[in-house]
Amino acid sequence: MAGRIVACPQCGASIEWNPENRFRPFCSERCKMIDLGAWASESYRVPVIENDESEELPTANPDFRPN
Repeated sequence: MAGRIVACPQCGASIEWNPENRFRPFCSERCKMIDLGAWASESYRVPVIENDESEELPTANPDFRPN
């Protein structure tokens, strides 16, 4: 059974998505290593939502006793 054709996330080459492709989702070890290097050098970042400093987090009630 033929796998689905997908684009390599690094170079855009069309590749077959199947278990025999040991570099998937990349087309080659080169593209895989380029992507890993980008993560290691922090070229890719997960966005962070900064907390508004005017918002205070609730504090624990010192008198609270669980049942």
